[in-house]
Amino acid sequence: MTIFDKLALCYNCAIDKKATDVVMFDVRGVSDITDTLLIASGASARQVSTIVNAIEEALRAAGEKQYHIEGRENAWWVLIDAGEVVAHIFQEEARRYYSLERHWGDTPQVAPETLPAAPAAK
Repeated sequence: MTIFDKLALCYNCAIDKKATDVVMFDVRGVSDITDTLLIASGASARQVSTIVNAIEEALRAAGEKQYHIEGRENAWWVLIDAGEVVAHIFQEEARRYYSLERHWGDTPQVAPETLPAAPAAK
């Protein structure tokens, strides 16, 4: 699975679970931690958990074994570290507070239409 296949998988899961304001950044050459970032919002802790669970299930179904999830307990801000893709799933208020996009504003955004076709989340 390529970097952008994995990013597409995460993006499709988030969209399928009605995440809002989904943005993606290509941080290769800028970050030593990951190659791409996905940032999305859910309206409640329950929706954030649903989005995170969908991404985790899809990664597992795709054979990904190396990923780590933090923040699941309260679902205020959940980080999914899947190596080349790091996803930040926020409740809307937390996203406004932390405003991660401003930290990555100089990096190129990844447009959804440029991602490879991937099956929709189940």
